[in-house]
Amino acid sequence: MADIDLDRKMTEAEARNLAPLTLAFYGDSVYEQMVRRTLVLTADMKVQDLHNMAVAMVCASFQARVSKYIASMLTPDELYYFNRGRNSSHIGVPRSSTSAEYRAATGLEALFGYLDITGQTERAKAIFLIIRNFHEMEVKRRGR
Repeated sequence: MADIDLDRKMTEAEARNLAPLTLAFYGDSVYEQMVRRTLVLTADMKVQDLHNMAVAMVCASFQARVSKYIASMLTPDELYYFNRGRNSSHIGVPRSSTSAEYRAATGLEALFGYLDITGQTERAKAIFLIIRNFHEMEVKRRGR
């Protein structure tokens, strides 16, 4: 098996050649790791409570709401990758969400995949902090 450089970043051209669902596949893990890392760094609670908080931020309905919130803040390139993910064909929608929610969530995951694989980790972190603040606003508004 050939050696692989796990620190290698893709060029813009290489990223554009990836299927949008491939970017979303990767971006799902990037986004979830940011959620979990944030929770571990900021919340001293039982693992079940950590899990419940993570689920609230990674579920398709939340990702769809936050996608609408951040859309105007994205650069044209970022919007391009978000839209590629959202508009992908062959997306299997789970029963727990609507097609529109799941498509928006896939777009968000494709965006995070694109940003991370091309080495734009600071931008990914900046967008994630906006998402985290949005989540905190929702929690406060609901009185939880």
